[in-house]
Amino acid sequence: MKRHAWVDASAGIAGDMLLGALLDAGASLTVVQNAVDAVSGGTVRVRQREVTRGGLHALKAEVEPLVDDPPHRTWADVRDMLERAGSDTSTATAVFRCLAEAEGRVHGTKPDDVHFHEVGALDAIADVVGCCAALADLGVATVSAGPVALGSGTVRTRHGRLPVPAPAVAELAKGWQVSAGGDGELATPTGLALLRRLARACEPLPPMTLEAIGVGAGTRDPAGHANVVRVLIGTTAAQAPAPVVKRAETSTPSEPDDRAVLLEANVDDLDPRLWPGILNSLLRTGASDAWLVPIVMKKGRPAHTLSVLCTPALADTLRDQIFRDTSTLGVRHSPRGKVALERAFADVTVDDTRIPVKVAHRGGTVVQVMPEFDDVAALARRQQRPERLVLQEALAAAGGAGLIVGSALPENLRPAQ
Repeated sequence: MKRHAWVDASAGIAGDMLLGALLDAGASLTVVQNAVDAVSGGTVRVRQREVTRGGLHALKAEVEPLVDDPPHRTWADVRDMLERAGSDTSTATAVFRCLAEAEGRVHGTKPDDVHFHEVGALDAIADVVGCCAALADLGVATVSAGPVALGSGTVRTRHGRLPVPAPAVAELAKGWQVSAGGDGELATPTGLALLRRLARACEPLPPMTLEAIGVGAGTRDPAGHANVVRVLIGTTAAQAPAPVVKRAETSTPSEPDDRAVLLEANVDDLDPRLWPGILNSLLRTGASDAWLVPIVMKKGRPAHTLSVLCTPALADTLRDQIFRDTSTLGVRHSPRGKVALERAFADVTVDDTRIPVKVAHRGGTVVQVMPEFDDVAALARRQQRPERLVLQEALAAAGGAGLIVGSALPENLRPAQ
């Protein structure tokens, strides 16, 4: 059964703290290490040990580089490492992309040219890849989190002393509920990028049947509060099996209906070059989808309708973001029902490279089969071949593996995360 994880970051968050919490909740250290090895080439080791923080038992995740003086890396370097891993690293890639875009905005550089420094080092790669692998191992399908403590004061960086929250942390925190929460740097860019990419909403602890609790420790043990991240994992009402209701023979079987909210705004005075960044930002915040439709408004003015689909819990946050990032004077909202096909993943091999394939299914029958395009595009870039040809080969490999529309659903698929 799919599970939900709620992250308590009220004392701050860092990549190693979240990884420690997931390991404490039951994720396999072996699974995490294997995933990290696939990306790092066996140049870093993940360890865990029990500690106490503020009187609470916690697990400390420690990353030990096995090479001397690991190099600084750009986002392009890290992306290549993830692409060469030969496994499903799409979520980890999205986390680093989110981080690179934030760093690029605050430093005025292109994301591909961002030097991660300590974030690009092996320990941070292990944190990001390890957290994604741990969530998959725990069977977590959805994640949400509460408000985040960012800290206060100043922090020393390679650019000199900067105010807390550091610029990249502040950029990543846009649209999320935050507080100072204490002295010093309580949230790191890596930790916040993980939270923003993984968590679908900022919300209080949702109703769930609680199954596991993990407590991850930070390095410091300050007086006055426990320097930990907590993860609570369970099954929510939305994920629990629906009760069986007997119906009259003449009634029509109902479809599964996920509640959603549609936000819309008509905009006729925004520089169109801003739209790609706005759409990407809305998706990073947690929108289920975001798109533009060209329209003609009064007096013949060309314009766009911005549409954003999201969960009810995230509607207020995304509405505020629309007001902040666009020139609209009003945002319409309406409830929507959504029928979604169940999804799962399988891997196929194209030229010795594993490509994840998304399989949509219903009633035990395959309905749609589509290779993950980011992985297809990455292979096409490496081979300097047209993307359409690599996509055709991936589809042919999927068919050869029995992933054919209308066929019975294979049993060896992994659930979508």
